[in-house]
This record gives sequence, structure tokens and C-alpha cells, in this order.
Amino acid sequence: MADFDVIVLGGGPGGYLAAERLGHAKKKVLLVEKEFLGGTCLNVGCIPTKSLLNSAKLYSHALHSEQFGVTAENVTYDWAKVQAWKADVVSKLVAGVAATEKRNGVEVVFGHGTLIGPGVVEVAGERKTADHVIIATGSVPVMPPIPGAKDNPKVVDSTGLLAVAAVPQRLVVIGGGVIGIEFASLFAAFGAQVEVIEMLPEILPFADADLAGRLRKALTGVTVHLGCKVTGVEGAAVVYETGKGETVRAEADLVLMAVGRRPLVEGWGAAEAGLEVGPRGVVVDDTMRTNLPNVWAVGDVTGRSLLAHAAYRMGEIAAAHIIDPATAKASGQKLRVDTIPWAVYSMPEAAGVGLTEAQAKQRGHQVATATVPLAVSGRAVAEQGVRGPGAVKLIADKHTRTILGIHMLGNYAPETIWGAAAVLETELSVDDLRQIVFPHPTVSEAIREAAWSIKA
Repeated sequence: MADFDVIVLGGGPGGYLAAERLGHAKKKVLLVEKEFLGGTCLNVGCIPTKSLLNSAKLYSHALHSEQFGVTAENVTYDWAKVQAWKADVVSKLVAGVAATEKRNGVEVVFGHGTLIGPGVVEVAGERKTADHVIIATGSVPVMPPIPGAKDNPKVVDSTGLLAVAAVPQRLVVIGGGVIGIEFASLFAAFGAQVEVIEMLPEILPFADADLAGRLRKALTGVTVHLGCKVTGVEGAAVVYETGKGETVRAEADLVLMAVGRRPLVEGWGAAEAGLEVGPRGVVVDDTMRTNLPNVWAVGDVTGRSLLAHAAYRMGEIAAAHIIDPATAKASGQKLRVDTIPWAVYSMPEAAGVGLTEAQAKQRGHQVATATVPLAVSGRAVAEQGVRGPGAVKLIADKHTRTILGIHMLGNYAPETIWGAAAVLETELSVDDLRQIVFPHPTVSEAIREAAWSIKA
């Protein structure tokens, strides 16, 4: 008889939520975590970054509040207190995860876990057995082989930048993805001179190019260099080549390496156990099953979507199929990557779900689109003014009128995008969306305005 019903290897979002769901269903669960509950997202990713961004936004609002009739004098920030607020938020949420696991009867053990084979995990030299194993080892920052970057104290990843003792006067960010843009916006708000160097033609390559361009132009205090290849780092200076073949040197006090993350597929026994690993990560089907019997994988390690909320969903899917396979299959518990929303918490914020216009065309759709400014929203105008950079872009199939994608730029976009995700999950048409009643005044009303503006 196995020691446990399920062993979960990794205590990040996918792992701890799967353990919670399984424990709630009265399964005997062991959660193995090598460092800290909550994983990268809670400890050195999503949550601490948003805590610092909140402080940056408050500071920025105080500096620029006169247009709203509010004058704040001698506005300053205390970086040590900003960091203390971040640490307090993380501490409380980690404690909350631990309490939730305990309440659901999940046993948590800290230590490096190794998958020996189906149903067998070794922790601290002791082997544990289970009927099922869920792999949730997460991801790690990508560190490209740029000359001068390795072992350079002036080059940090996102974890290192979160812990800096002071705001650098000059920051160069290598990479214009989510991590790079959020940190650029954050430190620019605190007064740093920020440059972003991106190899691709536009920032945020997963976003609709139109809205990504608008966001780039709206970033205050951030200079973005597109189509540029970094060729080396010399101390804290970044040397890059422009699209025209010119060599440029960007001087800085600190360099952030933010070219992305990759699934962590080494160091925990994947190859030795015979687990299939592809170019993107551990290979799984849409129910999160791997090639090994009763071994599942969820979250970043699969490479299917490197987002915390995607990991949550994957964890729920795996747990559902373990708890009651027949019911999970009948209810359609499977992963749909195209309906997973994304969000960027820069200034301004952005979010989206579904296909971009380019992706829709690549898939053979006859596309109809509509883009409306957030100036159509009374709340957006009242809180941001009519010159704000916000917009909503809706993408639909011209013939079926099915909505293929909704993309938003502007504050509250991340809080609103779940509704757009529901539209895509339920495959609503433009006509269906037009019949939904939106509360007024809200920023979300711009989605309805886009539905009425589209020529589909």
C-alpha cells in the first residue's frame, strides 16, 4: 500500500493549489517544496513585484494629482519602507498558503524532491510512495550567453532587482517582455533613467501589436530600443547593435536580464525516471497527463503557459482527474491555452485574451476588428482624463461573428479581462456580447462599445 494518495513535487501556484483541491477531497497528500511555499510567483515574482508597483503608482499619483484638484507638497518615498511593505505582503500570503494546506489536511515537507519513477519520490534520502505524482517544479530565469554578463555583479535577474538596497539612477533592461516592462515602469516611476533593449520589432510579443505599440509610447520615463541585439556587457554598460548595424553603448548603474523564463526540467529526476521532455518542457496532454502512468505535470514546467493563473488551472485539472476521472472527463476538464488571459501591471496596465489580429489571420480567419479609446468610458475619463492612452481592441471572425480575441490597454484592464476570458470560453458571438449589460460607469463598458463598433 502506498504512503500517500498523491505526492506533489513543487509548492508553487500549480502545486499548492492541486494539493489543496486534493486535500479538500479527502485525499492523503504530501506536498514537497525545496525552498518556500508559494514558489516564484508569491516569493520573488508576481506578488512582490505588484507590491512595489503599487507603491510606485501611489508615488506617481501624488506627484501628478494637481489636474484632479489635489495638491500634495514635498512628496517623497522611502525605499526601505517600500521594501518592508513588500516583505510584509509576501510573509502574510505565504502564511496564508501554509494555513490553507494545513486546513485541508495536506502534509508539507521541505527538501529537495527527486522523482525516482511512477509513484516514487525521494526527499532527503527517504523514499515516499503514492498512487499519483504531480510534477510542479516551475521555471527559472533565462540567462543567455552574452559576453560579460555571467558572474557580473552589475547584472541581475528579477529576483536580484527585487532586493536592491536603493533605486538605481540608471537602469538598462535587456528584454521587453512582461518582466522587463513592469520593472522598467516601476523604476522609472521612482525616478530612474530607464532604457529597454528588445531584439524583436515590438515589446510584449504575445500582445496585439497595435496595443503593444500604444503601451510602449505611453511608458513615462522609459526609452525603448526595438530590433536591437545585445552583443556584450562591460561592467554596467550594455553594448548593442541596432537594426541599421550601428553599435551603441548604454551606460547604467545596474542591468536587468529579463529575456524570459524556461521550464525547470533538470535536477529532479525527469530524465532518469523516463519522463518525456520536449523543447517546451515536460510533455503533457490537455488533462495534464505525462507519458508515465499516474504521473502528471502542471504549471511552468510544462511550457504550455508560464503564468501563475494558468498553473492554477492546470493544477485543478490534474486534481479533478485524480479525484474522479469519469466526472472530470464528462465535464470537459481540460486545458484551453487560447482562453488563458494575460496581464501586464505597468503604467498604464494592459491585458488580453484570445488571438491577436495577426494570429487570427495566420489561422485562416476572415477577420473583423474594432478599436475604441477608453475615452468612451465615463469612469476612465473621470479618473484619467480624455488624453489617456487606453483602448480596447476586439477581434472576431467576419463570417461566424464569433469573438476570437479581446485586448485592453489602460488601468483596470487586468481586473476586467476575466469577463473577456468568459466570453471566449463560452464562444460568444458579437451579437451575444452586445446583449450583456455592463455596469455604468465602468472601464469595462469599452468592451461593449467595441462590440457595437465592429463591422462583423
